[in-house]
Amino acid sequence: MELGPASACAASVALGAGCEAAGMSSAAAGMGSEAAGVSSEGPAVGSEMARLLEAVDFAARKHKEQRRLDPEGTPYINHPIGVARILAHEAGVTDIVVLQAALLHDTVEDTDTTFSEIEEWFGAEVRRVVEEVTDDKTLPKMERKRLQIERAPVCSRRAKLVKLADKLHNLRDLNRCTPRGWSAERVQEYFRWAARVVSGLRGTSAALEGALQRLFEERGVAT
Repeated sequence: MELGPASACAASVALGAGCEAAGMSSAAAGMGSEAAGVSSEGPAVGSEMARLLEAVDFAARKHKEQRRLDPEGTPYINHPIGVARILAHEAGVTDIVVLQAALLHDTVEDTDTTFSEIEEWFGAEVRRVVEEVTDDKTLPKMERKRLQIERAPVCSRRAKLVKLADKLHNLRDLNRCTPRGWSAERVQEYFRWAARVVSGLRGTSAALEGALQRLFEERGVAT
């Protein structure tokens, strides 16, 4: 989200798999819709697992050329998969709309994807969540960061869950290693700004908020 496709370290393991699996190589998650068994006429309605995998495939194809700024240059797709994994494994989220939105949350902001395309493939509910967590890249960076703080308290619960997991994944990456081109002070400033966003999301998930609070305390960031 606010970090962009290549501005923070990616988790080296996503969904308990190595980069080849979690990063979704072109032979797996990067496959076209035909390989995924999806009709060229549009998305098919199926099980929740099928819907989730369709979101993974869509995001992997959209982010296929993007990399993170960690030393390994890991595939960007590791990040949305990591966000969805945090929601499922740490927050116990089973809402398919939230999990799909987590996988898709950076597609409009950082690729050529449109909101209409999200709605066409995944429905109006997923579109609304993705809209809520998408920054307007036509605005200056500082204005986008200010708006995240301002709008956090009025987001839907679904959007708040995605935002919490997104911040948690990004902050864990920043703890693991410093992105190329970032100073230690820039990393610390990101933590301070993230704490202000998270303060507006409180009361949503005790598990995610607790994990974030521990990170802030380790960094000496007031909340």
